[in-house]
Amino acid sequence: MLALATVFLLGAAASACGDDDDSASTAPPATEASGGTVAPATSGAPGGSETPAAGGETVTTATTDLGTFLVDGAGMTLYVFTPDDQGPSTCEGECLAAWPALTGPVTAGAGVDAALFGTADRSDGSVQATYDGWPLYYFAQDTAAGDVNGQGLNDKWYVVDPTGAAIDSD
Repeated sequence: MLALATVFLLGAAASACGDDDDSASTAPPATEASGGTVAPATSGAPGGSETPAAGGETVTTATTDLGTFLVDGAGMTLYVFTPDDQGPSTCEGECLAAWPALTGPVTAGAGVDAALFGTADRSDGSVQATYDGWPLYYFAQDTAAGDVNGQGLNDKWYVVDPTGAAIDSD
């Protein structure tokens, strides 16, 4: 029962973030939305050396039937929030609880372009990693490598491909 309440609360927080209207919105079920399998995450450039973007967490790619998208070194999916519009983060408060920021700086692993990484200052004084100007986030309901439970949520949260484009699975 406690687990169900936790899922409900996280879903409510996720719905609160980015939902412009008064209609009810629920988070997707806690299963892999893509139905695909995740290719093993690898890091490092050919020959095993990593290309540093600036240090910190390594960002690499994974592939499912959604396509190839950014993940951290543990295979956890990274998302963009379209209202950020390649600018500073607009996800605060309850939104940030459901969509934790990837704090930066980061290291570029295999499949990503180190030149697209940057950082942005957040209103709380922390530094958030960006890719092609988009602040990067995790989704609290993704609990295992390859989970994409936040994909398409409220038509504003999307996985991001190696070119920096949001992958809209509609």
